[in-house]
Amino acid sequence: MLPYDPSAFPPFAVTVDLVVLTVRSHALCTLVVRRGESPFQGRWALPGGFVRDDEDLGAAAARELAEETGLCAHDPSAAPVPDNGAHLEQLATYGAPKRDPRMRVVSVAHLALAPDLPAPRPGGDANSARWAPVEELLDQARAAGPDSPDALAFDHAQILSDGVERARSKIEYSSLATAFCPPEFTVGELRRVYEAVWGVSLDPRNFHRKVTGTPGFLVPTGGTTTRQGGRPAQLFRAGGATLLNPPMLRPEV
Repeated sequence: MLPYDPSAFPPFAVTVDLVVLTVRSHALCTLVVRRGESPFQGRWALPGGFVRDDEDLGAAAARELAEETGLCAHDPSAAPVPDNGAHLEQLATYGAPKRDPRMRVVSVAHLALAPDLPAPRPGGDANSARWAPVEELLDQARAAGPDSPDALAFDHAQILSDGVERARSKIEYSSLATAFCPPEFTVGELRRVYEAVWGVSLDPRNFHRKVTGTPGFLVPTGGTTTRQGGRPAQLFRAGGATLLNPPMLRPEV
């Protein structure tokens, strides 16, 4: 092996950032924390942190997810889904030279999806945390500009935008929308997930026909519920299909 001099290459750090999406009060929301330290002290940011020497990227993202939300990363191929499980997948890598003023930092962002989540508890260098509607954050970022104190820290507005678009496009052709639902759910509850993620209103009858007619998408549990009020509604669970055929195409708006 030829001699290798690590000092010949500039050092850089690796972080993971999390786009944690959930549906609260029929709106697509993401977890943001207010930074308690420099840089960008006082600005809202996505949760995340530095990757430790002894962990890979997936482990770092799962650790940050557990620390920030109490959720466990769920392997979609495993069953059953744990009560505190969340879908977690790698989103994209962000490595602009000046994205972090401290040093060269490359961030590997991850997307996490889970049903309606409780109020977050801040920790680490975050002195407060909240669930914020994604449209509110993205509208603020577009109106304020990246250097405004009202904008998300670092390049997190871009990461959030990419994560939201990933979720919006992926629920068209996969069963990912069920990750926003409890283990047993009604078609109406699933429809409200699609409406929240896409930001549209859907015809209830057409939606019911499409999701119940898509092979492997939904499986009746045999139970009913009145938790949404009105007449008892049939309960379903996610089926074994990972890809939807035909897909649930997003309406043009």
